[in-house]
Amino acid sequence: MQLRKVTNLFSENLRRSIHSSPRLMTSFENVKSLLYKEYGEPGDVVQVCTTCVETPTDDHVVVKWLYAPVNPADINTIQGKYPSKPPLPAVPGNEGVGEIVAVGPNAKDFCVGDRVVPNVVNRGTWRTHALYKSNEMLKVCKEMDVITASMLNVNPCTAYRMLKDFVDLKCGDTVIQNGANSAVGQLVIQLCKIWGFKSVNVIRTRPDVDCLKDQLVNLGADEVLTEEELRTTDIFKSKKLPRPQLALNCVCGKNAVEVQRHLGNNGIMVTYGAMSREPLSVPASSLIFKNLAFKGFWMTAWSNQNADNPERCKMYDELQKLFIDKKLQPPPYELIPFCDYKEAVTNALKPGGQKNVKYILDLTC
Repeated sequence: MQLRKVTNLFSENLRRSIHSSPRLMTSFENVKSLLYKEYGEPGDVVQVCTTCVETPTDDHVVVKWLYAPVNPADINTIQGKYPSKPPLPAVPGNEGVGEIVAVGPNAKDFCVGDRVVPNVVNRGTWRTHALYKSNEMLKVCKEMDVITASMLNVNPCTAYRMLKDFVDLKCGDTVIQNGANSAVGQLVIQLCKIWGFKSVNVIRTRPDVDCLKDQLVNLGADEVLTEEELRTTDIFKSKKLPRPQLALNCVCGKNAVEVQRHLGNNGIMVTYGAMSREPLSVPASSLIFKNLAFKGFWMTAWSNQNADNPERCKMYDELQKLFIDKKLQPPPYELIPFCDYKEAVTNALKPGGQKNVKYILDLTC
């Protein structure tokens, strides 16, 4: 896929904008932000505004945002349909990567030039600069590809936690998932390969289905099945693969019922999305005869509940190392210049609008 040209992140112009002292900086003027004052369709309610960011004091830092993904959750938040809602007016964006360009006198853990991602939700990354408390940012490795770093907070962490937290998987165990070509699904495939798990991956039929199957197999998928093939497969009855104890569901509806049929006794289905916009149905037989358990997962809630948990730092360290070592690949993406933001926010939730890519706002343009 041909990506739009990425500008030099650390150009001489950017470096000249940093004050010679690493802890002092004049205020920033003509800071551009995307803002919404009421809930509604993003193309209608999101607008560009210009503000000023003051010199940081105490433990505050100024972040120059470089890249910020447009996630479905961001769109739902602007629409007022998401459980996590910032007070209005608000700047959208929960993910992004930025550079520290000014540091307050008591922000001891940061220096000008550090690269950061949000440490909490609703920090508003769809803007060029912003002032934050230092504990609202998380430092990331400069060795990590900068665009990949912008996508670190949500999809990689979701895949990681679902594989770690619900079933004590051992090498050779099987995981089954639907929506396998989603951003999370692709990361699940890769983590399963890295950790020695087998993955069975369910996708919808499409004209280029063989091409998509090849792509997922190249990522490390053991089996890729269409929804129709899932209904008739014998890979578990023939013992080609052991029956899975963990199922990951982001589709719901009939698809999830078919996935349940292949779970082993006492298995767990974890639901983290509902792409079909249909409810999750659980046949009585799944409960009575197989004793299946059904759980939900929301990365935002996990992060809020584990802000000080050492496991959170361990997860970020491990994921960054995997990306740096090229053992993990980010999902396909397309860079959208800041001035063309309506293209991203209008198409992100349309059927086929994402072109199977993640839109990322290029804030350096």
